[in-house]
Amino acid sequence: MTIRTILVDDESLAIQGLTLRLQAHPDVEIVETCTNGREAIRAIKTHKPDLVFLDIQMPGFDGFSVVQGVMEVEPPLFIFVTAYSDHAVRAFEAQAIDYLMKPVDDQRLADALDRARQRLHQKRQVDEAERLREVLAEVAPEAVSETPENEAPSSSRYEKLINIKDRGQIFRIDVDTIERIDAAGDYMCIYTADNSLILRETMKDLEKRLDPRNFQRIHRSTIVNLSQVRQVKPHTNGECFLVLESGSQVKVSRSYRDVVARFVH
Repeated sequence: MTIRTILVDDESLAIQGLTLRLQAHPDVEIVETCTNGREAIRAIKTHKPDLVFLDIQMPGFDGFSVVQGVMEVEPPLFIFVTAYSDHAVRAFEAQAIDYLMKPVDDQRLADALDRARQRLHQKRQVDEAERLREVLAEVAPEAVSETPENEAPSSSRYEKLINIKDRGQIFRIDVDTIERIDAAGDYMCIYTADNSLILRETMKDLEKRLDPRNFQRIHRSTIVNLSQVRQVKPHTNGECFLVLESGSQVKVSRSYRDVVARFVH
């Protein structure tokens, strides 16, 4: 899978440095480099790249203006690259998949590209499925109605990292470290073994981002990471408690008893 990429920075040395670092990633193809925001918008609309490395501080159109300027077309993935850490919160609010500080660290660059590969793989899977469905609708419409809609989920569809804006900071949480999630209206309380964070998102939307083979509701307002469960303790009235890796206990309501059955062999 080739990642067609555009680099945008008003400093030529920054573009050269990033170009050199990207040579270590043979699947990245640089299709254009731009030195200002207006050039970037034209190049994105012309080349329709998969990924854009975008400087934030540029004269005229800054990086955020570039993102806004391509919203009428299908936008690429963006990785912001800047010397100023105070833009991090706004960058993630602009749906950047990552935020790199200059000078760019090789490992952070590799991590950012891994996230881009994951997102692109998900998108291409969806696109391929949609194209297949369109072809079937033309040549064998009866097959479309017979196509199963709920096939076994692929783990690549789901988030591995979640960015959470809390207390004016951005926290990047590995979903495997999440023990449980409690709903509080349109806010989610995300608990790991050593932290608790608030995410503004509905439980329904958050569930779509998490692999259901690992994350299951045990109560109408609680999701638990099944891999963090260490003990099942029966309780009265058909309810029970799950003891998590940290020692925390969470109650499973009767309507979600089937979740507990996964631990009984």
